[in-house]
Amino acid sequence: MDVTQAIPSPAGARQAVPSRQRGRPRDRVREFVRDPVGTFHRAVTELPFDYPPKVIVIADIMTFVIGVAATVQRHAYFPTALPLVAMLLLFISLPAFCLFGVVPSPATLGVCGMAAAALFLLQPVSADFAPFVLVIVVGEVAAIASVRVGVAVAVAAVAELVAFDLFGHVLWSADTERFEGLPMYSIGILLGLLCGLMLQYQRRFLYQERHYQDMRAAQAAEEERRRIAREVHDVIAHSLSVTLLHLTAARHALETDRDVDEAVEALVDAERLGRQAMADIRRTVGLLDKRPSKLVPEPSVGDIQDLVGDFVRAGLDVRYRCTDDLAPVSAAVGLALYRIGQESLANVVKHAPGATATVLLAVDDATAALTVSNTLPGGLPAQRGHGMGLSGMWQRAELLGGRLTAGPTEDGWSVRAEFPLVATKAWVSCPLPGLFVDAVGAPPPAGFRAWNAMREGA
Repeated sequence: MDVTQAIPSPAGARQAVPSRQRGRPRDRVREFVRDPVGTFHRAVTELPFDYPPKVIVIADIMTFVIGVAATVQRHAYFPTALPLVAMLLLFISLPAFCLFGVVPSPATLGVCGMAAAALFLLQPVSADFAPFVLVIVVGEVAAIASVRVGVAVAVAAVAELVAFDLFGHVLWSADTERFEGLPMYSIGILLGLLCGLMLQYQRRFLYQERHYQDMRAAQAAEEERRRIAREVHDVIAHSLSVTLLHLTAARHALETDRDVDEAVEALVDAERLGRQAMADIRRTVGLLDKRPSKLVPEPSVGDIQDLVGDFVRAGLDVRYRCTDDLAPVSAAVGLALYRIGQESLANVVKHAPGATATVLLAVDDATAALTVSNTLPGGLPAQRGHGMGLSGMWQRAELLGGRLTAGPTEDGWSVRAEFPLVATKAWVSCPLPGLFVDAVGAPPPAGFRAWNAMREGA
């Protein structure tokens, strides 16, 4: 895609200031008389070309220097006023904008610049600086107009030089022949065109980069919102499911056995889980706040046993089995396994009340797998949900390069999440004993383990 077509109307470009909003010409003249430097700076800043004021000032200074040099070269022609009229044409656009609010256009700059160069060339001198006026003019037009307009002005400038050279008015030196200096002046005009196009493309690339930065920021914000939504959904779904189980147990205890102690115990557990859920929600929502907050450790793979215990105390029939060594599981994978198990058990409570569930956690050197399976009592249909639960679990698995499968089985429903484990690189062994420790013989230092956990959990 052509960058000139990528952003047709940049949002960051300055707009032209209408003449009616700049006061009457008399007021603007008075303002210029009181503060010429400040008025000039404000006028340059308000130009609609969206270039830094320094760039515009440098171009004007270069034009002024070349115009003065071309005027001084024609001292032998005085008292003729042609060089002075040429200087006036070169800078007519700036006072017209400052005093009358007339925005300089590419056509105005091109016509005035070529007319000024023509007035200079009517009085030929050797080693003439006047053709360099066309170099500056072509560069300015190419910087603010389209490529076609810039090329057209450059061709017109070269044609003007050819026309004056036919009459012997373009002198490269005192004893020069016709068309001897034309190639050098034409190369200068080409360089001016390329400089102007370079400035314009640089500006357009800047707009494009700003646009892409906004897109990346929006995508990052959207991903952060999704992550927070997953966290809030997992916390609320788990807490409400377990709390409702405790409340149901308390109600049954009061209705059937009139067992107040059992009901109070169930209500205490429900209150504890409610407070824990509130703390988790505050921590998750606190991610939206830019202020520094207290860091709270995230759940890990070792907390899955406590998670199952909460559901067991709430009345869900859950059996838990796991391998002995959970050390290979990183913090990020452990958090994902915990959240997937949390959501799966919450779905069991929600969609299969009275079911029997089994949680199996298997960890080896290559993978970590969590399987949550449950029965479907009462002939409940095994249907896929359309909420955030399954999609959130799939997203967690994909972000860490894992796989998640969920669907009906012969006797119920099963959810299985499997994550690859990155093998820990061995320490470099040293022939001098005591300086370094091989990772096979002994574990790495505690500081390295903490750093590695932070790196893997990032």
